[in-house]
Amino acid sequence: MKVNLMHGAGGEVMGELLRVITNLKHNNAGGIGLESLDDGAVIPLNGQNIVFTTDSHVVSPIFFPGGDIGRIAICGTVNDLAMMGGRPIALSCGMVIPEGFEVADLERIVASMDAALGECGANLVTGDTKVVERSALDTIIINTAGIGIAGRVVRDCGLSVGDLIIVSGTLGDHGIAIMAHREGFDFGGQIRSDVSPLWPLVERALAAGEIHAMKDPTRGGFANAINEMARKSGVGVIIDEVNLPIRASVRSAAGMLGIDPLEVANEGKVVMGVAPDDAETVLEALRSHPYGREAAIIGRVVEGSHVVMRTTVGGERFIEPPIGDPVPRVC
Repeated sequence: MKVNLMHGAGGEVMGELLRVITNLKHNNAGGIGLESLDDGAVIPLNGQNIVFTTDSHVVSPIFFPGGDIGRIAICGTVNDLAMMGGRPIALSCGMVIPEGFEVADLERIVASMDAALGECGANLVTGDTKVVERSALDTIIINTAGIGIAGRVVRDCGLSVGDLIIVSGTLGDHGIAIMAHREGFDFGGQIRSDVSPLWPLVERALAAGEIHAMKDPTRGGFANAINEMARKSGVGVIIDEVNLPIRASVRSAAGMLGIDPLEVANEGKVVMGVAPDDAETVLEALRSHPYGREAAIIGRVVEGSHVVMRTTVGGERFIEPPIGDPVPRVC
């Protein structure tokens, strides 16, 4: 078998590759292993929970409606920390830049990174830069790693029967914005990436009620995220299609492109499993933040092993995890 683009797309094929990568004889140094495949690692240290994560960013194009590779590099790492209850503290940044890259574009990317860091109160503390031959790389690649502190660790495997499923806003925005921009579709600025640093939003939600599980629906979209949460928690999920927040413009563009908006990446949304008694309070907390104004309760956790959507016409269908993200190089 050889690695292909589908192995990096966030769906079932990527899962196969991850099982190969994490099947290492010495992946459990210090008792901190890779087997849980969370958004980050939790490292107990002097009575505190240190959360650590890393991510590489290869989005194409590097500038897109609503963001750029610099903003997505910061937000991707901050959000991985936030999904585990981690307040972001410090990030690193490694850049691989092809010769001939415009310095003005680099300045624009760095300014965008700084703005995103300011939104969540984190700092960039170390980094590395490499320049390679133009023939070796088509555009800039950015790796960011981050550490945070979690008072209470939240994992994506914590769904319990009876929990209500909340999404913090409209789905499919980022992936459809990237694809529409690549294809040259003009929707009058109606479709923009949702790329955002989510810690301030998540912090409010954590203070408002009991959250059992969280995940950001990036590669593979909501469909992949909710299936992974259900599978790892050993439960089923019922989703009500009528409650799914999807912009009309995104739905229309997805139809034109032949893409299911539930299967494309989001870069500023969170999926939560919340204790039923606290769901309305958490929802209110999310809606009080600019990034959560369109948050909605969309379903509930049940006994079983499938994710099922009750459709607007009264039927039911399975929401399956995608084989891979239909939009390559989306983050």
